[in-house]
Amino acid sequence: MKTTYTRPFTVLVEGNIGCGKTTLLNYFSKFDEISVVEEPVAKWRNLNGHNLLDLMYKDPKRWSMPFQSYVQQTMLEVHVQPTDRPIKLIERSIYSARYCFVENLYRTGHLQGSEHEVLSHWFDYLTNSPELDLKIDLIVYLKTKPEKALERIRERARGEETGIPLEYLEQLHQLHEDWLFGNKFQVPAPVITIDANQNPEEMLKEYEKHANIIIGASRKENKINETLAKSSVQEIITAAAV
Repeated sequence: MKTTYTRPFTVLVEGNIGCGKTTLLNYFSKFDEISVVEEPVAKWRNLNGHNLLDLMYKDPKRWSMPFQSYVQQTMLEVHVQPTDRPIKLIERSIYSARYCFVENLYRTGHLQGSEHEVLSHWFDYLTNSPELDLKIDLIVYLKTKPEKALERIRERARGEETGIPLEYLEQLHQLHEDWLFGNKFQVPAPVITIDANQNPEEMLKEYEKHANIIIGASRKENKINETLAKSSVQEIITAAAV
């Protein structure tokens, strides 16, 4: 009988469009301890026949609000989804959706003030609700130069992304920096930064180097459960990395 973890060790994989999240998730998916959860992009592309992602890119002023509302809902579903493995790696999160993507749409005039307030109030309710456990243990940030991200976007040539300009990636990059390091928004967990500008071979070495931090923490699950009341998550992560 498999164990169901309603509260696995939860890791967010964050970064700009084209930062290499898929490559990292593919690497960690080979470990038995890890459940990898990708962004629910398929749902965004087909909500009863409606491609909200494509609509948002084509006409952001008209479609940003319904798209981000659905993103918030589907990312919430990802966060609370139980798993049969002790570690859960999530591609992006309800946090980066609010602090990076929603914030950028508002600052660039694609979301009205009232729309921004509605999304913000929903986000605050969800992340502060005692009935929901959205606790995060670790954030892995794939830091990428906007120019490198654009190069990768053009190489993979996904339909909805063909018109993404460098300016948009620069805006998102700055918002990730402001969120994770600028003390402008809530950071729900300790952050590990990986230089994601490197080639695939170098990135593989980076993943191997950081695997003991992510996997080691979960392998000490029993000790973590016993000491959570008296130890911070950062202390646990540090101990696991030794």
